[in-house]
Amino acid sequence: MEPRLIHIGFGNVVAAHRIVAIVSPDSAPIKRIIQEARENGSLIDATYGRRTRAVVITDSGHVVLSAVQPETVAHRFLSREPAEEAEEA
Repeated sequence: MEPRLIHIGFGNVVAAHRIVAIVSPDSAPIKRIIQEARENGSLIDATYGRRTRAVVITDSGHVVLSAVQPETVAHRFLSREPAEEAEEA
C-alpha cells in the first residue's frame, strides 16, 4: 500500500499520514512557529513566492507553507483520490 499524498499547490505534495495540523498563518503563535522553523531549518516553503495561505505542521516537526487555502488542503485531506476509487471498484 502506497502512502497517500495530499496536493498542496504547484505540484507539491505532503504525506497524509504525517500531517498533524493545517492552519491559517494569521495568528501570532503560528507566526512564531514559522519563525522558529525557519531558524531551525525545518521550514519548507512551497508557496513559489506567493502569499502564504496555509501552514501544514507535520509529526516530524517540519512546517510547510502553502499558497492554497487551509480549507482546500483540508478538503483534499478528507476526500478520497479518484485513482484509489478506481482500483477498489
